[in-house]
Amino acid sequence: MGYRRRYTGPRLALWMLVALGDVVLLLISAGLSAPVAVLGVLTLTVAGVAAWRLMRRTPVPVPATARRRV
Repeated sequence: MGYRRRYTGPRLALWMLVALGDVVLLLISAGLSAPVAVLGVLTLTVAGVAAWRLMRRTPVPVPATARRRV
């Protein structure tokens, strides 16, 4: 009766690693061009998301008292 659902983070991470291993094995069996293409798409996606997040950043105003006079 005292059993409650516990955090399943490690179990989820284990299944994610297994799925990632399956994908890697499938890509290796497909040949060298498939992993290179996936890596290229992944690189472009990460770069695009990073650029989008940097563009959305709003500049933080600096208070006048925090500025130093030279």
